[in-house]
Amino acid sequence: MIKAAILSFRVLGILWILARCDAFAVFEDTLVNQRLLRLVRRLAARDCTGRPGERLSRAMTLLGPAFVKFGQFLATRADLIGNTLSEDLSSLQDRLPPFPSEEAQRVVERSLGQLVSELFVSFETEPVSAASLAQVHFATIRRRHPLPPTDRAEDDGDDWDAPAAAEKQEQDGDIAQVAVKILRPGIERVFLRDIDLMAWGAAVLERVVPLSRRFRPVESVALFRRLSEVEMDLRLEAAAASELADNFADDPGYRIPRIEWDYTAQRVLTMERVSGIRLDDRAALLAEGHDLRLILENAAEIFFKQVFRDGFFHGDQHPGNMWVDAEGRIVVVDFGIMGRLDRKMRYFLADMLLATLARDYRRLARVHVEAGFLPAGQPEELFAQALRAVCEPIFGRPLGEISFARLLGQILQITASFQMPVQPQLLLMQKNMLMAEGVSRKLDDSLNIWMLAEPLIVTWVAQHRSPQARLREASQDLGEILERMPYNLRRLERLGEMAEEELARNLADPDRRRGGLGWGQGLLWLAVALLALIVIID
Repeated sequence: MIKAAILSFRVLGILWILARCDAFAVFEDTLVNQRLLRLVRRLAARDCTGRPGERLSRAMTLLGPAFVKFGQFLATRADLIGNTLSEDLSSLQDRLPPFPSEEAQRVVERSLGQLVSELFVSFETEPVSAASLAQVHFATIRRRHPLPPTDRAEDDGDDWDAPAAAEKQEQDGDIAQVAVKILRPGIERVFLRDIDLMAWGAAVLERVVPLSRRFRPVESVALFRRLSEVEMDLRLEAAAASELADNFADDPGYRIPRIEWDYTAQRVLTMERVSGIRLDDRAALLAEGHDLRLILENAAEIFFKQVFRDGFFHGDQHPGNMWVDAEGRIVVVDFGIMGRLDRKMRYFLADMLLATLARDYRRLARVHVEAGFLPAGQPEELFAQALRAVCEPIFGRPLGEISFARLLGQILQITASFQMPVQPQLLLMQKNMLMAEGVSRKLDDSLNIWMLAEPLIVTWVAQHRSPQARLREASQDLGEILERMPYNLRRLERLGEMAEEELARNLADPDRRRGGLGWGQGLLWLAVALLALIVIID
């Protein structure tokens, strides 16, 4: 009873804040009762300035951390909410007042099993940043398992002196400056409570306002829940940073902070402390003597390698998470949101890019068909015509004004109108492309960042999408099929033995023999036939 009352008050509070900010205007074209909307505006609305999306953004800020994160998540789903609303929600800032240092230290001690004074040489009580899920404190550690003298995080050139480094390491005990990310106490309970309310509200909205179903609110909340559960386990973020660092171990232009695993747990993440100039701070970069074109070339190459070479990319590459250090390297932090693209998706992207640049819209439509994205019954010729309508206006502009991120976004929107399944990882990639283009234009509006990566893309496509490469891929697939063949044959043999045993029991039992072939026997023989087919064509 008490819990129901608390939830009721929370729901009323949410509705009141949405009404005060006039946030219901976002759904103006889907609400049936316009008279009710006008009444709510007269009685409650106090902050009606700006576009509907800007009003919704202000409301979400007032509603708390879960709603701020949900707004940021929706900002990546332009396919559902449209470009204007997506841009308005992109302005949401994930900043909250810090929680007390004493609580932060208690979380660290419970997670790592030791007192803060025993774990750290020093621990700064004032956090350097605070967001909806966690806050960050600077600290100093003495590594429990010192790195080998030759294992250096930075390229020190040809004059590297391993014995001298070993002596220095022994003297200072391998002291390291670190940043400690700590989850807010009780944040899981707060988030899940509000996500439960979102799920309930989404279900009610779909039932009461059928036109709202085009936004797919229930599906969106469910996906947001899954992403939030991942973000609230900092071990997974540490693993993502470690994997990204392995991928770029030999790349001198990209720096990922080293994870201190001995000081990391589900609610605590400790990594090497890094610093630099924000990637979009043009004046500061020039003042330090950095070459802006080289920075953009490096950024384009990094994005290309993450997407095409590795199929594993940083999913939140806004300027607050990316800096340029004194050596000109791009430094990245915050690995809570990562994207993955399997081999087939990367090949689809490459084929789509080639067809788009060649302005071959029939081929572009065919690429979607070959990938299995265009549903049966949807006319391929009409889809090609729709693609032409979107792409042609883009190519009429100067190179510096062409936005491949917006072009990809419009193509993804067209696919939705043809009832094609949404590809969340492509949407995440498109969001990061938009951020990269924004930074690029701040640094040098005469350059197109994707044209800087064109030689890499051309080389990669030649290696992976040429006729010879496709033949190699087919031979690899055939090799994998042959590798699985013995296992599939063993399964087929076992099912055959089961079928023979079942047949023998039928012949030995007069009652079962008179009853003919039962459902169980029929299904078993069907399974044998299907597995045989799999063995043949797999």
